[in-house]
Amino acid sequence: MTTKLTVVVDNISNEGITGEWGLCLLVEFRGKKILVDAGASKLFLGNMKKLGLDVADVDYGVLSHAHYDHANGIPAFFENNSKAKFYLRDGTAANCYHKMKIFRKYIGIPRSMLRKYPDRIEMVSGDYELMEGAYLIPHKTAGLSEIGKRELMYRKENHRWVPDDFSHEQSLVLDTDKGLVIINSCSHGGAANIINEVKETFPDKHVYGLIGGFHLFNKSGEEIRDVAGKIMDTGIDYVCTGHCTKGRAFGILKEELGDKIYQMKVGYQMEF
Repeated sequence: MTTKLTVVVDNISNEGITGEWGLCLLVEFRGKKILVDAGASKLFLGNMKKLGLDVADVDYGVLSHAHYDHANGIPAFFENNSKAKFYLRDGTAANCYHKMKIFRKYIGIPRSMLRKYPDRIEMVSGDYELMEGAYLIPHKTAGLSEIGKRELMYRKENHRWVPDDFSHEQSLVLDTDKGLVIINSCSHGGAANIINEVKETFPDKHVYGLIGGFHLFNKSGEEIRDVAGKIMDTGIDYVCTGHCTKGRAFGILKEELGDKIYQMKVGYQMEF
Protein backbone atom coordinates (compact mmCIF):
# COMPACT_ATOMS: atom_id res chain seq x y z
CA MET A 1 0.00 0.00 0.00
CA THR A 2 1.45 3.37 -1.02
CA THR A 3 2.38 5.83 1.73
CA LYS A 4 1.88 9.46 0.74
CA LEU A 5 3.30 12.58 2.40
CA THR A 6 2.28 16.16 1.62
CA VAL A 7 4.17 19.23 2.84
CA VAL A 8 1.45 21.54 4.20
CA VAL A 9 3.75 24.18 5.72
CA ASP A 10 7.42 24.89 5.04
CA ASN A 11 9.53 28.05 4.69
CA ILE A 12 9.29 27.92 0.89
CA SER A 13 6.03 29.14 -0.64
CA ASN A 14 4.96 27.39 -3.83
CA GLU A 15 2.38 27.89 -6.59
CA GLY A 16 0.59 30.65 -4.74
CA ILE A 17 0.42 28.78 -1.43
CA THR A 18 2.16 30.68 1.36
CA GLY A 19 4.90 29.30 3.58
CA GLU A 20 6.17 30.37 7.00
CA TRP A 21 9.05 29.54 9.36
CA GLY A 22 7.61 26.25 10.55
CA LEU A 23 6.66 22.79 9.41
CA CYS A 24 3.49 20.73 8.98
CA LEU A 25 3.22 17.44 7.09
CA LEU A 26 0.22 15.26 6.31
CA VAL A 27 0.88 11.52 6.14
CA GLU A 28 -1.58 9.15 4.45
CA PHE A 29 -0.65 5.69 5.74
CA ARG A 30 -2.59 2.42 5.70
CA GLY A 31 -5.95 4.13 5.40
CA LYS A 32 -5.28 6.68 8.15
CA LYS A 33 -4.19 10.32 8.12
CA ILE A 34 -1.48 11.55 10.48
CA LEU A 35 -0.68 15.26 10.88
CA VAL A 36 2.92 15.84 11.93
CA ASP A 37 3.17 19.27 13.60
CA ALA A 38 0.91 22.22 12.84
CA GLY A 39 3.31 25.01 11.94
CA ALA A 40 3.73 28.37 13.67
CA SER A 41 0.18 29.68 13.17
CA LYS A 42 -3.23 28.89 11.68
CA LEU A 43 -1.67 28.99 8.20
CA PHE A 44 -1.79 25.19 7.89
CA LEU A 45 -5.61 25.28 7.85
CA GLY A 46 -5.78 27.44 4.72
CA ASN A 47 -2.95 25.51 3.08
CA MET A 48 -4.71 22.20 3.65
CA LYS A 49 -7.84 23.58 2.03
CA LYS A 50 -5.88 24.85 -0.99
CA LEU A 51 -4.23 21.44 -1.30
CA GLY A 52 -7.58 19.63 -1.23
CA LEU A 53 -7.02 18.18 2.24
CA ASP A 54 -9.65 18.19 5.01
CA VAL A 55 -8.36 18.81 8.54
CA ALA A 56 -11.50 17.15 9.93
CA ASP A 57 -10.37 13.84 8.41
CA VAL A 58 -7.09 13.66 10.34
CA ASP A 59 -6.97 10.59 12.61
CA TYR A 60 -3.78 11.29 14.60
CA GLY A 61 -1.63 14.31 15.39
CA VAL A 62 2.06 14.02 16.28
CA LEU A 63 4.22 16.79 17.73
CA SER A 64 7.85 16.27 16.77
CA HIS A 65 9.20 18.53 19.52
CA ALA A 66 8.09 21.32 21.85
CA HIS A 67 8.95 24.44 19.80
CA TYR A 68 6.50 27.15 18.74
CA ASP A 69 7.11 26.81 14.99
CA HIS A 70 5.72 23.27 15.16
CA ALA A 71 3.15 23.61 17.95
CA ASN A 72 1.48 27.02 17.65
CA GLY A 73 -1.11 25.72 15.20
CA ILE A 74 -2.27 22.89 17.50
CA PRO A 75 -5.06 24.88 19.26
CA ALA A 76 -6.49 25.76 15.82
CA PHE A 77 -6.29 22.08 14.90
CA PHE A 78 -8.38 21.13 17.94
CA GLU A 79 -10.95 23.77 17.01
CA ASN A 80 -11.32 22.27 13.51
CA ASN A 81 -10.94 18.55 14.17
CA SER A 82 -13.15 16.85 16.75
CA LYS A 83 -11.61 13.37 16.88
CA ALA A 84 -7.81 13.24 16.67
CA LYS A 85 -5.50 13.39 19.65
CA PHE A 86 -2.05 14.93 19.45
CA TYR A 87 0.72 12.65 20.69
CA LEU A 88 3.55 14.37 22.57
CA ARG A 89 6.68 12.96 24.13
CA ASP A 90 6.21 12.66 27.91
CA GLY A 91 7.82 15.47 29.82
CA THR A 92 6.85 17.99 27.14
CA ALA A 93 6.10 21.27 28.89
CA ALA A 94 6.07 25.01 28.24
CA ASN A 95 9.73 25.36 29.17
CA CYS A 96 11.88 25.80 26.03
CA TYR A 97 14.01 28.92 25.64
CA HIS A 98 16.72 30.32 23.40
CA LYS A 99 19.54 32.25 25.08
CA MET A 100 20.15 35.65 23.52
CA LYS A 101 23.07 37.35 25.30
CA ILE A 102 21.78 37.89 28.86
CA PHE A 103 18.15 37.22 27.93
CA ARG A 104 16.26 34.00 27.26
CA LYS A 105 13.50 34.10 24.67
CA TYR A 106 10.58 31.70 25.03
CA ILE A 107 10.38 29.38 21.99
CA GLY A 108 8.08 26.68 23.34
CA ILE A 109 4.55 25.40 22.88
CA PRO A 110 1.52 27.67 23.52
CA ARG A 111 1.75 28.22 27.27
CA SER A 112 -1.85 27.25 28.03
CA MET A 113 -2.11 24.33 25.59
CA LEU A 114 -1.56 21.43 28.00
CA ARG A 115 -3.96 22.88 30.55
CA LYS A 116 -6.63 23.82 28.02
CA TYR A 117 -6.79 20.57 26.02
CA PRO A 118 -6.00 17.71 28.44
CA ASP A 119 -8.49 15.36 26.76
CA ARG A 120 -6.94 15.91 23.30
CA ILE A 121 -3.28 15.41 24.25
CA GLU A 122 -1.63 12.05 24.85
CA MET A 123 1.79 11.90 26.49
CA VAL A 124 3.82 8.87 25.39
CA SER A 125 7.01 7.28 26.65
CA GLY A 126 9.53 4.80 25.30
CA ASP A 127 8.96 3.20 21.90
CA TYR A 128 5.27 3.78 21.22
CA GLU A 129 3.12 2.11 18.55
CA LEU A 130 0.78 4.80 17.24
CA MET A 131 -0.98 2.36 14.92
CA GLU A 132 0.05 -0.76 13.05
CA GLY A 133 3.30 0.05 11.24
CA ALA A 134 3.68 3.58 12.69
CA TYR A 135 5.87 4.21 15.72
CA LEU A 136 7.00 7.14 17.88
CA ILE A 137 10.65 6.73 18.82
CA PRO A 138 12.48 8.90 21.38
CA HIS A 139 16.15 9.83 21.38
CA LYS A 140 18.45 7.11 22.68
CA THR A 141 21.78 8.86 22.08
CA ALA A 142 23.68 9.97 25.19
CA GLY A 143 25.01 13.48 25.71
CA LEU A 144 22.48 15.45 23.65
CA SER A 145 22.51 18.24 26.25
CA GLU A 146 25.88 19.21 24.74
CA ILE A 147 24.02 20.00 21.52
CA GLY A 148 21.51 22.07 23.48
CA LYS A 149 24.32 24.02 25.11
CA ARG A 150 26.00 24.65 21.75
CA GLU A 151 22.72 25.79 20.18
CA LEU A 152 21.99 28.06 23.19
CA MET A 153 18.76 26.16 23.83
CA TYR A 154 17.68 25.75 27.44
CA ARG A 155 14.82 24.45 29.49
CA LYS A 156 13.70 25.77 32.84
CA GLU A 157 13.45 23.00 35.43
CA ASN A 158 12.94 23.46 39.15
CA HIS A 159 13.65 27.18 38.83
CA ARG A 160 17.02 26.66 37.15
CA TRP A 161 18.30 26.71 33.57
CA VAL A 162 19.55 23.45 32.06
CA PRO A 163 20.78 22.85 28.49
CA ASP A 164 18.07 21.19 26.41
CA ASP A 165 18.69 17.46 25.91
CA PHE A 166 15.77 17.23 23.44
CA SER A 167 13.99 14.59 25.47
CA HIS A 168 10.81 16.26 24.11
CA GLU A 169 11.80 15.35 20.52
CA GLN A 170 10.54 12.20 18.82
CA SER A 171 10.58 10.55 15.41
CA LEU A 172 7.56 9.20 13.61
CA VAL A 173 8.74 5.99 11.92
CA LEU A 174 6.63 4.45 9.16
CA ASP A 175 7.05 0.87 7.93
CA THR A 176 6.50 1.43 4.19
CA ASP A 177 6.84 -0.77 1.10
CA LYS A 178 10.34 0.68 0.54
CA GLY A 179 11.49 0.31 4.15
CA LEU A 180 11.37 2.48 7.23
CA VAL A 181 10.77 6.18 6.65
CA ILE A 182 11.67 8.55 9.51
CA ILE A 183 10.03 11.94 10.05
CA ASN A 184 11.80 14.21 12.53
CA SER A 185 10.98 17.84 11.87
CA CYS A 186 14.15 19.59 13.13
CA SER A 187 16.50 16.71 14.01
CA HIS A 188 17.97 18.65 16.92
CA GLY A 189 19.53 15.45 18.19
CA GLY A 190 21.49 15.05 14.94
CA ALA A 191 20.28 13.58 11.64
CA ALA A 192 22.75 10.67 11.64
CA ASN A 193 22.08 9.98 15.33
CA ILE A 194 18.37 9.72 14.56
CA ILE A 195 18.93 7.31 11.67
CA ASN A 196 21.17 5.15 13.83
CA GLU A 197 18.68 5.22 16.72
CA VAL A 198 16.00 3.86 14.40
CA LYS A 199 18.37 1.26 12.94
CA GLU A 200 19.14 0.02 16.45
CA THR A 201 15.44 0.01 17.40
CA PHE A 202 14.47 -2.02 14.31
CA PRO A 203 17.59 -4.14 13.59
CA ASP A 204 15.75 -6.40 11.14
CA LYS A 205 14.37 -3.53 9.02
CA HIS A 206 15.97 -1.40 6.29
CA VAL A 207 15.88 2.36 6.94
CA TYR A 208 14.95 3.87 3.59
CA GLY A 209 14.43 7.57 4.21
CA LEU A 210 14.69 10.58 6.52
CA ILE A 211 12.34 13.56 6.17
CA GLY A 212 12.60 16.82 8.09
CA GLY A 213 14.69 19.85 8.88
CA PHE A 214 18.30 19.37 10.01
CA HIS A 215 18.85 22.68 11.86
CA LEU A 216 21.80 23.63 9.66
CA PHE A 217 20.87 27.25 8.85
CA ASN A 218 23.45 28.51 11.36
CA LYS A 219 26.26 26.03 10.60
CA SER A 220 29.51 26.43 8.69
CA GLY A 221 30.12 24.73 5.36
CA GLU A 222 32.52 22.33 7.06
CA GLU A 223 29.90 21.32 9.64
CA ILE A 224 27.27 20.82 6.94
CA ARG A 225 29.59 18.59 4.92
CA ASP A 226 30.31 16.61 8.07
CA VAL A 227 26.58 16.03 8.58
CA ALA A 228 26.26 14.95 4.93
CA GLY A 229 29.10 12.46 5.34
CA LYS A 230 27.54 10.96 8.46
CA ILE A 231 24.18 10.64 6.69
CA MET A 232 25.88 8.93 3.76
CA ASP A 233 27.63 6.52 6.13
CA THR A 234 24.28 5.27 7.47
CA GLY A 235 23.46 3.78 4.05
CA ILE A 236 20.13 5.58 3.80
CA ASP A 237 18.57 5.85 0.32
CA TYR A 238 16.40 8.98 0.46
CA VAL A 239 16.48 12.36 2.19
CA CYS A 240 13.97 15.21 1.95
CA THR A 241 14.80 18.30 3.95
CA GLY A 242 13.72 21.89 4.39
CA HIS A 243 12.57 24.32 7.10
CA CYS A 244 15.54 24.87 9.46
CA THR A 245 18.03 23.41 6.96
CA LYS A 246 17.45 26.47 4.71
CA GLY A 247 18.74 27.08 1.21
CA ARG A 248 22.48 27.58 1.69
CA ALA A 249 22.85 24.34 3.64
CA PHE A 250 20.62 22.47 1.21
CA GLY A 251 22.91 23.48 -1.63
CA ILE A 252 25.93 22.05 0.20
CA LEU A 253 24.05 18.87 1.12
CA LYS A 254 23.03 18.50 -2.53
CA GLU A 255 26.69 18.65 -3.59
CA GLU A 256 27.50 15.84 -1.15
CA LEU A 257 24.38 13.64 -1.34
CA GLY A 258 23.48 14.12 -5.01
CA ASP A 259 20.29 12.43 -6.15
CA LYS A 260 19.58 11.06 -2.66
CA ILE A 261 18.33 14.44 -1.44
CA TYR A 262 15.25 16.54 -2.27
CA GLN A 263 14.04 20.00 -1.23
CA MET A 264 10.85 20.52 0.74
CA LYS A 265 8.40 23.24 -0.20
CA VAL A 266 4.71 23.84 0.39
CA GLY A 267 2.64 21.33 -1.57
CA TYR A 268 5.55 18.98 -2.28
CA GLN A 269 4.45 15.33 -2.25
CA MET A 270 6.35 12.12 -1.62
CA GLU A 271 5.24 8.52 -2.13
CA PHE A 272 6.77 5.34 -0.73
